Amino acid sequence: MLKKGQSAQIIDINIDEIPLKLIEMGCLPGNDIELIQIAPMGDPLFFNVNDSKVAIRKKTARAIYISLESIK
Repeated sequence: MLKKGQSAQIIDINIDEIPLKLIEMGCLPGNDIELIQIAPMGDPLFFNVNDSKVAIRKKTARAIYISLESIK
């Protein structure tokens, strides 16, 4: 899991768990993702994905697989 302000690269997604809208916004393997904010109650999480700001529920975020080592 990312910490606030931390970036990573998306390495895979569970296509069955990710809404089409997120895929259209660039939530795809090879793109970078940054955690920019956590809601006060811990859900949803706010990310910068492919220069788009998106709110993603924790359940959905668990279907996005990332690599911290791959970030440039």
